[in-house]
Amino acid sequence: MFKEEPTTNSSISSAPSSSPTHPLLSKLYQSPIPTHPSSPQPDPEPDPTHITYNYSPRPIKDLPFLILFTLFVLSTFALGIFAIIKHNPNSSYASFYIYDEDTSSCYKPTQINHSVTFLSNFFLEKSHLLEILIWTLVITLVLSVPFGFSLLILLKHYTKYIVYGSLPFFVIVPIFLNVYWFVACTISSSCSQSFDLVYQILVLVFVFLVIGVVLWIFVANWHRVELTVKIIRVAANALSKNMGLFGVLPALTFGFVVYLVPVVVFLVFAKSNGKIVPRGKHEEFYCAWKQDGWVPAYYVLAIFTMLWSAAAMVEAQVYVISGTIAQWYFSKNDANLKRSLRSSLRNAFGPSFGTVCFSGLLSFFVRLVRSAVDNAKQDLPGIVNVILRCCVNTFMVAFDFLNEFTINLAAITGEAYCTSARMTYELLCRNLLSAVFVETVSTRVLSGISFVFAAIYGILVCAILKGAIGIGNDSYFVAAMAWLLLLLVLGFVVQVLDNVIETVYVCYAIDRDTGNVCKQEVHDVYVHLPISRNHISHSARTSLA
Repeated sequence: MFKEEPTTNSSISSAPSSSPTHPLLSKLYQSPIPTHPSSPQPDPEPDPTHITYNYSPRPIKDLPFLILFTLFVLSTFALGIFAIIKHNPNSSYASFYIYDEDTSSCYKPTQINHSVTFLSNFFLEKSHLLEILIWTLVITLVLSVPFGFSLLILLKHYTKYIVYGSLPFFVIVPIFLNVYWFVACTISSSCSQSFDLVYQILVLVFVFLVIGVVLWIFVANWHRVELTVKIIRVAANALSKNMGLFGVLPALTFGFVVYLVPVVVFLVFAKSNGKIVPRGKHEEFYCAWKQDGWVPAYYVLAIFTMLWSAAAMVEAQVYVISGTIAQWYFSKNDANLKRSLRSSLRNAFGPSFGTVCFSGLLSFFVRLVRSAVDNAKQDLPGIVNVILRCCVNTFMVAFDFLNEFTINLAAITGEAYCTSARMTYELLCRNLLSAVFVETVSTRVLSGISFVFAAIYGILVCAILKGAIGIGNDSYFVAAMAWLLLLLVLGFVVQVLDNVIETVYVCYAIDRDTGNVCKQEVHDVYVHLPISRNHISHSARTSLA
């Protein structure tokens, strides 16, 4: 279907417009007006019609956002250290201070009684349950590692059996849990007294309606399940060739948690910056804690830095995944992939870290706007609510259209965020591919598979705790925590697979654009994805221009 050409080591190459491998709908951009030979030559604009992985050293991009992020982090740590040094150790005893009418000041009594009897009794009563919970979570965390790898291997070799075998459980498991909960609550006197039968029936019917909606979604998209199976198989195969990601990505998450610990400590000590002062109310004086004026501003700074850092870390992980998978895709020999993960890490936290910070800031800002609008909709009248929702939805659609796959292409080419967004849009438009659709069914199927695996494990844990150990109704809580922990771990595997699917999609688009076939097995699958009808008229006009 396409003519195979050797992959070059340049992110942007040139080719004549008469090349037989050049896509029909693409358009070569005119070169800029030539300058005088003695004048300094400007940096060439990237040609979005010829893209491949950039193996050469990359220049620093989006430097202003890198500097801005660094200033926020340094300010947070500097003021946090100041908060620790200047904190008032008596802040936790403010309620015990007594006002002295003679000196018009507050003083600390010589002895302070601390009532800890209630907490001691509470922990003594719950110590056995806490021990069982800790051991269950530790065992679940240990078992989650082989579970995750087993799921990946099964999806690589037995994708069709796993997908078709899991689909019935998407309905069976929720039905079983819904009926079991209803019967158990009806039989239990304490549950039936606190939860009336009418409300139990309403919840039962509501859950069945939700299950019906899920079933209808899969029935309506049944014709795409076979394509979904192939897409998941391709992603699992690509991920299995880059297993080092499962060591690096958790290490990045752990490093981010270590980075957050000092910030949390700074916030705790910042609260202790102030003094205990007398206050009067109705001619009665008492002692109260007065916080320093700079503390609320520091809270805003530190929390904003934490949220921006979290968003940037998510984008950095996507960048690392994209760079590693792209090198596998464009490589002719898997033996050359030993340093692919290392180079992706070096680019993500080196020249492209400003791009990562910029992308994280935009993602955080969009989530903040969406959350603010959702909270404000309840307090707005009808017509204002409708107008606000329309404006916000338009903005969100525009951002999703531009942001989708941008960080993936930035990891491939090393370009700045805005340049990558423009190149992504033009790349997908020229090849009639959608910027907001890869194969959404694959994401839902993978999430459903992880839910089923975790639910089966949770049911087994509950049966063991209730039958063998005999902790009664507390087994439901422990089993729910084990189910949640395993679901988070398997959800991490699913998220990595989703990022792999998106990266392979971008690489496939680059192949179509340049007329190459770097991975034939990918083309055999992704060629069946639906084209974007919205781009047809735009591409036709571009080809005629």
